Amino acid sequence: MDTKKKISIEEYLERVGQMVDDDYGRLIRKQFQCLDGSSELAMLETPSNEELEQLRHAVAIMTPKEKESAEKLTDEQILKIAEDARIDTGIFAIFINGYILYRKRVS
Repeated sequence: MDTKKKISIEEYLERVGQMVDDDYGRLIRKQFQCLDGSSELAMLETPSNEELEQLRHAVAIMTPKEKESAEKLTDEQILKIAEDARIDTGIFAIFINGYILYRKRVS
């Protein structure tokens, strides 16, 4: 019998936020910078305070059903949530995909 508790999206958000604006994290993100200076792919390991606030806002406006079935969200739903929250769509999509992968890994 599987007794592992699946992490909620709110718990995952707090896990992501543990290294917010960390000096070592900024060093790691620098290694993953694109030509424009962004490093979204490293965002889940060490988000900036701004990114974390954007994610908190998006998760806060999600419905309970969206939170419970995040792995079933379509690209259009992810876009709509990001637009409604007025946050960067790419950051939110990376967050949702990271959450889905994390849940699959621990399940």
